[in-house]
Parts: sequence; structure tokens; C-alpha cells
Amino acid sequence: MDKSILFNKLVSFSASVHRVTYELTKDVKPDSITHVQYKILENIAVSQPVTPSEINDCMQMSMPNTSRELSKLSEKNLIEKISDDKDKRKQYIHLSSDGEILMNEAFASIEARFLERIQNATPEDLKDIERAMDILQSKLFSP
Repeated sequence: MDKSILFNKLVSFSASVHRVTYELTKDVKPDSITHVQYKILENIAVSQPVTPSEINDCMQMSMPNTSRELSKLSEKNLIEKISDDKDKRKQYIHLSSDGEILMNEAFASIEARFLERIQNATPEDLKDIERAMDILQSKLFSP
């Protein structure tokens, strides 16, 4: 296969992923947090525990901005920081119980929208979608 064609398909696919992600997550963020704070919480929810550096890399933010946003989320009791037993300078971030509740509510809304999008999919379609996601996860999105 021509890798240039494959790359163009990746660009188109990525744009579609962003559009669908926007549609699925639109208006799920509570007014009490910013969009950036929501994206940080979402990242923590699916990958916890995470380090501030991992959040920094994923969010493409500077470390001072990451630290400031994490402090705000901590003040709102949405995250907790735990120091590494071996290296006290290293911290791990995970959702607090309030953060878990917030993200469970957000994910419930996202799931309802997702189920609505796939309501007409056949069992074979669902298997194909799952297989495609598994392949993309293992071949393209994994480090």
C-alpha cells in the first residue's frame, strides 16, 4: 500500500475522531471547572495514577501551567496527590472520591451519546468496530 495514501487516511480519520469526540463530550463538563481542567480529569480518569509530567506531556502544557491547574483541581477536592514511597519528589495523581463522581457522571453522558450513535449497528458491525479499535490501539496508538 502507498504509505502516502495511508497517511492521508490517518489525517482524515484523526479529524473525524476529533469531531466525534467533540460531539460526544459537548456540554458534559460542569461549569465549576474549565475545559483544560476537565481534559486533565479525563486523562487522569483513564490512566490513573499519573505523574504531573505525564499530564504535562499529554496536555502539551508547560510544567508551571500543569502544576497550577493541578493545584486548582486539588483545591476543588477533585484530585489527590500521593508521594512515591521510594522517591518523595515524585508524585502520583489520582481522582478523589468527588473527582470520581464527577467523571462517572460525565462518562455516563458520553456513554449515552455513544450508544445513541451505534443504535442501528448490527452485531457484526459492533464486532468490526471493536476489532478496529483493538487493532488501532495496539498498532498505532500504543507506544
